[in-house]
Amino acid sequence: MSRFRGLWQASLNATKKALTWNVEDLIPPSERYIFNFNSKEELKRWHLYADSEYGGLSSASLEITDAGNEFRGIFSGKLSLDVAEDSKWNIRRGGFCGMRSKKFDGFIDLDPFDTIALKVKGDGRCYISTIYTENWVNSPGQQEDNSWQAFVFVPKDNWYIAKIPLVRYLPTWRGNVIDAELEMNPSRVVGMSLSVNAEGGVPGARTGPGDFRVEIDWIKALRTQ
Repeated sequence: MSRFRGLWQASLNATKKALTWNVEDLIPPSERYIFNFNSKEELKRWHLYADSEYGGLSSASLEITDAGNEFRGIFSGKLSLDVAEDSKWNIRRGGFCGMRSKKFDGFIDLDPFDTIALKVKGDGRCYISTIYTENWVNSPGQQEDNSWQAFVFVPKDNWYIAKIPLVRYLPTWRGNVIDAELEMNPSRVVGMSLSVNAEGGVPGARTGPGDFRVEIDWIKALRTQ
């Protein structure tokens, strides 16, 4: 009898262990690194863009520096409202730069999370955080990804963790907010970007042409609820 009781107990313990493992496995982590600027290899995941592609005179750079054995990314450059006289593009003024991640290998599923967090140190300017998702809002003929944007104010000279709820990201088309009730599909994220404009942003932020500089430690997805 003790033998059967022992087998029954062993089976019960194994079942409990399996159930416990499955429950824990189903609970998503509270955070997930999306980008970590702790290696020069991170540079391979990004490309830069600016109004200079369309005749503007703004410029930008992205580098990874080693500050006392602590790596960090530095996105910096100069914003200009001027346009080259020989520009073939029909733009009236420039004033923007950005760093955009190369497309992920497949998709990143951010559905278990509700917030994007960036650890940054900057210059008092307002930056724009953009999430790109698979194109399902635009017409079939449109090849561009859907973009969702939110402002990020970066205080001057101090490290700051900016937390942006996903619900604050608004659908945009070439920098303009789409006036329609659309909902992001966070399970089909294909890329992200961080950009800066010479004009606009939140009240109190530094604006206008001139130098910009923001240091980036990491970008994460958080589950706060």
